[in-house]
Amino acid sequence: MTNNASNRGVVYQGPGHVTVESIAFPQLALGNRRCDHGVILKVLTTNICGSDQHMVRGRTTAPQGLVLGHEITGQIVECGRDVEFLREGDIVSVPFNIACGRCRNCKEGKTGICLNVNPARPGAAYGYVDMGGWVGGQAEYVMVPYADFNLLKFPDPDQAMEKIKDLTLLSDIFPTGFHGCVTAGVGPGSTVYIAGAGPVGLAAAASARLLGAACVIVGDMIDERLAQARSFGCETIDLKQDGDLPDMLESIVGEPEVDCFVDCVGFEAHACGHHHHHEQPATVLNSAMQVTRAGGEIGIPGLYVTEDPGAAEAAAQQGSLSMRFGLGWAKSHSFHTGQCPVMKYHRQLMQAILFDRVAIADAVNVQMISLDQAPKGYADFDGGAAKKFVIDPHASVAA
Repeated sequence: MTNNASNRGVVYQGPGHVTVESIAFPQLALGNRRCDHGVILKVLTTNICGSDQHMVRGRTTAPQGLVLGHEITGQIVECGRDVEFLREGDIVSVPFNIACGRCRNCKEGKTGICLNVNPARPGAAYGYVDMGGWVGGQAEYVMVPYADFNLLKFPDPDQAMEKIKDLTLLSDIFPTGFHGCVTAGVGPGSTVYIAGAGPVGLAAAASARLLGAACVIVGDMIDERLAQARSFGCETIDLKQDGDLPDMLESIVGEPEVDCFVDCVGFEAHACGHHHHHEQPATVLNSAMQVTRAGGEIGIPGLYVTEDPGAAEAAAQQGSLSMRFGLGWAKSHSFHTGQCPVMKYHRQLMQAILFDRVAIADAVNVQMISLDQAPKGYADFDGGAAKKFVIDPHASVAA
């Protein structure tokens, strides 16, 4: 590729405002030094994530001008000199975690908290606040470092394009939902409650069914999202309705608790019932301790931040939440937090897609849009649409 090639991307301009702008074409460089272990991708699909919405709502310290996007699937158009096992033309999935493959955590499989890719803290991601300053992939082209380690190559390019709506979800939400279920102990015959029916919640629900759960219950406040969960066999609870969650669960599973709990909401949680318009950031975590059986596990793929400038309470602005942790301690609960280590799961989940074991694009209701439609996609997502918006950066209109 030439340095004169053009590139466009989705840029955060401040709370509630994103635009599509001309941006620099990616180079095989890290600052002032070459990145010979990297590749440049032509982005085939790049997804709008609920985590992106936290930034766009102004609920983080994301700087104006940040190029967004950490869910990337692409085709290699240029390889660095030191890339050994990938070639130009390969179609690949990009884990949203950037990982060096060399540090202690990466060698232990903890790629979500790589120690070498973010000077501020463990772990990095493309186009995300406090995650290393990496340029995001809601763009036509993007650079990916440590390519041999990070990238998942699809075995058949033609098959990959046929199943691109499903395979695009391997970069984040499918592994993240699956990880939430695995860390919550979901297995054959288990009863599972999933808080939140956004894309990650729906991916978690599909994952729970893939893992053999007997009953998957999804709670949310948006009717369209609850209907989407029911479309592939989940039970649902409308959290706008007054009532106690244990009683609602008992009406479904015959007892006021579940084996496994997955929090797919995170820090912008709202109270339930007639108080559902009010934020209550610890409510999902407290509900998890209330309704998970003694000795059970709680998976928390929902995002919690160290700084929330939009929180109503001063403590919550610093990430301090009012949790009834003594209850979880008394019930011997296990809590599993942090970014999903995507590489732990993405090859297996790719196989599940390619061999038609799961219809994940149908479960999360993928809607293809063009790059120019991304601002509207953000607005629709924020309005509660039961869709996973996937951008084709090279399409002039929605597919």
